[in-house]
Amino acid sequence: MMPGSVVYLDNNATTALAPEALDAMLPYLSGLYANPSSAYGPAATAKKGVAEARAAVAALLGCSPAEIVFTSGATESNHAAILGALSAASGKRHLITSQVEHPSVLLMCRHLERLGMEVSYLPVDSEGRLDLATLPSAIRPDTALISLLWANNETGAIFPIPEAAAIARSRGVLFHTDATQAMGKIPMDLRQVPVDLLSCSAHKIHGPKGVGALYVRKGLTLPPLFHGHQERGRRGGTENVPAIVGFGVAARLHDELEREMRRLAALRDRLERGILAFMPCAQVHAQDTPRLPNTSNIGFATLDGEELLHRLEQAGVLASAGAACAAGGHEPSHVLTAMGLSKTSVLASLRFSLGRYSRAEDVDHLLRVLPSILLKLMDVPEIIARETLSCAH
Repeated sequence: MMPGSVVYLDNNATTALAPEALDAMLPYLSGLYANPSSAYGPAATAKKGVAEARAAVAALLGCSPAEIVFTSGATESNHAAILGALSAASGKRHLITSQVEHPSVLLMCRHLERLGMEVSYLPVDSEGRLDLATLPSAIRPDTALISLLWANNETGAIFPIPEAAAIARSRGVLFHTDATQAMGKIPMDLRQVPVDLLSCSAHKIHGPKGVGALYVRKGLTLPPLFHGHQERGRRGGTENVPAIVGFGVAARLHDELEREMRRLAALRDRLERGILAFMPCAQVHAQDTPRLPNTSNIGFATLDGEELLHRLEQAGVLASAGAACAAGGHEPSHVLTAMGLSKTSVLASLRFSLGRYSRAEDVDHLLRVLPSILLKLMDVPEIIARETLSCAH
């Protein structure tokens, strides 16, 4: 729970900073403030902190530390990958992505289209699955990059990234994946998966905000988004040493990932069973596709998701609306819309996402307060629906 006994179920938006990460960061915010590029002794301590963090992030991803470039976050990493690939592609002007990418990728693609580039958007089915059969036919001689997310931030649906990357490799096309939601939630080994570029962010794995990384496969050289000598010339600007150190510590906290995956999946299933037991007409989106163990996106029939979210907050539960990643307010989520849901269904959907500090009592608190909220929103007297709520009421 958050301070004040508030239950936090929005870990896909951001996570609480791990105490271990904060403790590691504090010295670099006070006495150990030297620039790691300087030549004197104290700078060597800062440089060592950055190197240790680089090794920790690389270990979580299954790659070499030399392949990790620290950035300000996943948005910068995504943009550096896309623009860098286009710059390095000798005049190729075509990109491939999906309809359900994070806005940082989709908005960049739309910007590039306005500049004359061409983008192919691969569709998903009603469960959020990507049909890999659509990928080979979308590849053209002028395709510079394929960029597909590893796991969706709204539904948790996992894309078959190893297979997609293999197709790209066989056709000689660079492959980038936005792994921001997948990192630290499912196993990754970039020694076995032929991706060329990968984006991630610290604040999704209980690290600090304002720092992320771009994996750049050994042997691949991209023009930098920011020019400068730092990060071996791959990303200019003085390193954010405290945040990078915190990122490294957060990465090391995931050394028992398989066990944590089982724990989170059990909590997620407990949450979904409890909601469906009371409201059988509720719909778990992407339920029948491989998905992250911590994520549940649920449609509550025709209810107003924003109002439901507001009432949950009043009852001490923080989650997010299905529309939150689109534009805020009542704009339908582009992810759920791409899955074929009606606008009414999309706007009735909420996302619950668990994290390292989520516990069974958090889920139980949600299941205690939610039924009465649903009854009030549907204007159903509690005496009529003491045990289950049917959409027929």
